[in-house]
Amino acid sequence: MRSTVPTPTRKPSRPKGQGQWAMGHREPLNKNEQSKKDDNPLNVRQRIEGIYAHGGFDSIDPADLRGRFRWWGLYTQRKPGIAGGKTGVLEEEELDDRYFMMRVRMDGGQLSVAQLRTVAGISKEFGRDTADVTDRQNIQYHWIDVRDVPEIWRRLEAVGLDTQEACGDCPRVILGSPVAGVHTDEAIDATPQIKQIHDSFIGDRSLSNLPRKFKSSIGWLPDNPWEINDISLVGAHHPEHGPGFDLWVGGGLSTNPMFAQRLGVWVAQEDVVDVWLGVVRIFRDWGYRRLRTRARLKFLVKDWGAEKFREVLESEAYLGRKLPDLDAPQVPEKLLDHVGVHRQSDGNYFIGVAPVAGRVSGTLLDQLADIAEKYGSDRVRTTALQKLLLLDVPEDRVDEAVADLKAVGLEADPSPWRRSAMACTGIQFCKLAIVDTKDRTRDLVAELEKRVPELDTPISIHVNGCPNACARTQTADIGLKGQLVTVDGEQVEGFQVHLGGGHAAEASLGRKSRGLKVASADLGDYVERLTRRYLDGRSEGETFAHWVHRADEAEFQ
Repeated sequence: MRSTVPTPTRKPSRPKGQGQWAMGHREPLNKNEQSKKDDNPLNVRQRIEGIYAHGGFDSIDPADLRGRFRWWGLYTQRKPGIAGGKTGVLEEEELDDRYFMMRVRMDGGQLSVAQLRTVAGISKEFGRDTADVTDRQNIQYHWIDVRDVPEIWRRLEAVGLDTQEACGDCPRVILGSPVAGVHTDEAIDATPQIKQIHDSFIGDRSLSNLPRKFKSSIGWLPDNPWEINDISLVGAHHPEHGPGFDLWVGGGLSTNPMFAQRLGVWVAQEDVVDVWLGVVRIFRDWGYRRLRTRARLKFLVKDWGAEKFREVLESEAYLGRKLPDLDAPQVPEKLLDHVGVHRQSDGNYFIGVAPVAGRVSGTLLDQLADIAEKYGSDRVRTTALQKLLLLDVPEDRVDEAVADLKAVGLEADPSPWRRSAMACTGIQFCKLAIVDTKDRTRDLVAELEKRVPELDTPISIHVNGCPNACARTQTADIGLKGQLVTVDGEQVEGFQVHLGGGHAAEASLGRKSRGLKVASADLGDYVERLTRRYLDGRSEGETFAHWVHRADEAEFQ
């Protein structure tokens, strides 16, 4: 006989708290949050200077080593010789080398010659001549010994540079236009606001414990990828108030890519700092802290929507005033990379050059400083597209400067392949990477320059060593995400292919074709074949991204 006892009704489960401080959820819900509660990560500098620089690598507390060091721009680099297949298998301490990667903050990408020489000297003396231009306008070193860190800080800070909060759950380097103050199309130079934010709030302990990293971009010109930052302020004219900024929040790529949302407000130059601070504080108070995978601002913005986010920003708890409405401005056609020779507003010229995938060296940076001094320039800039700019070159000396730059390997008139290539750090130094990126990108560019020299329009190739999209794979014409692929029964380095991504008027996430993977050794053949299909099948003026989004998938194989 069947039982007639009724089944107990299960009470609906209450949604799990997301660790939002504004809702009273102050107890840490994961080890990262616990670590930050145990000790403000900025305090680790005292231990580096007082203990670890004297005792060496073995004296470092693991909680500092794999956590708090990041707030001072330091990550352990990958131990040499560990294959990509071990990346997700070995424990972090098994992947750790005894040396560090170090990022130097360069907010707005601005460097004087004295600063450039200091950066170059540190590379040569302490970093085995390594120095990469990142896509966050930083210079990144490798092979840094903890015993040398205090002296490196002393030298950087003596010329007005630092590594504070270059990494970690905090406000990281602020992207700015590398030609702020000199570009002929600029209506507002946001350099004073970027400097004020750096001087006032980088190192502010009330903002040093955010749910995750916080990325900012502030500038008039469309030369930074504003759609993928936590906050971006992009130049815009208001019909009544004049030039100011259009506010975007909640962008980010990685494994859950999302474009930022416009809040539909106009921000005056004098309000930039207050608005930036309000958005950071909202993230601090309302951001999700339970799961690291959902702790970026983009998840809060997605759940709230632009209207609610604006309402909270304008509330008494944050900005405390209404911002003027702003209709969507016309979207720029493309991001400006500033490569080549361009006239400045003062009659001098700036010259943009393209290192291959941002790979430079201390020696090369010293040579760039020599060239700057020769032509009377005291301003060098880094860009978010891994390029370098020399400012203030007199008109009658431009050709000579271009020739000198080319002589040291810095091309002002690069091939379309070289101009549009980017790469992350890759397996050479990164503990998250699965494949080589920098060397593979360099070799790929050289192959394609020989194979398809007739290419007449840039096709961006972004190469990433893992799914985290540091090289912005999803927004490239050809995005290559590193993974292991099987060829003849063996696992080899390869890439998942994303096609047709872009920024500005071409803003879209790359198209992924089912099963489209390419072995690293076959990249040259694949990109050549794909490019020739584009060149043969495009209509007049059609970009690669437009062709990808209308083409049949068979074209991509």
